[in-house]
Amino acid sequence: MASDEPIRLRDLLTPARVRTDLTATSKKSLLDQLAAQLRSGHPELDEREVFQTLLRRENLGSTAIGHGVALPHGRMAGLDQPLGAFARLTESADFDAIDDQPVALVFALLVPDEENEQHLQVLARLAQMFDDQALRERLLQSPEDELYDLLVAKDEEMAGQ
Repeated sequence: MASDEPIRLRDLLTPARVRTDLTATSKKSLLDQLAAQLRSGHPELDEREVFQTLLRRENLGSTAIGHGVALPHGRMAGLDQPLGAFARLTESADFDAIDDQPVALVFALLVPDEENEQHLQVLARLAQMFDDQALRERLLQSPEDELYDLLVAKDEEMAGQ
């Protein structure tokens, strides 16, 4: 997928990988649930390997970016396209955030091992997107079936700027 065209959220995420029923008793349990969510629709992926990929990155330092948001991510060999999953937790969880706020919104991202630049661009755009307080509030309050559309619409709005 080595194109000059930036990857859009609609290419990473599906409504099936947007959830509001995750309960995190620990960071590891949340990453485990996110691994299962990322694997949804991709049976060729090894859920354990996805979990280990997210955990390895998390062990380097928290991927919580503040304002109750975390962006766990990693590069994975054998992946042919980037994948994303979004979750609103049933209860906020400690994620060692830089602002000490518990995390309630999580966007997990996997990219092919060789796509380093793409990985960084997508993460930067997600961080910018979740910096929007109005978006965070809507994601916290809206029903599950509206979350995918909210995320994609915000991404499209940012792409048009």
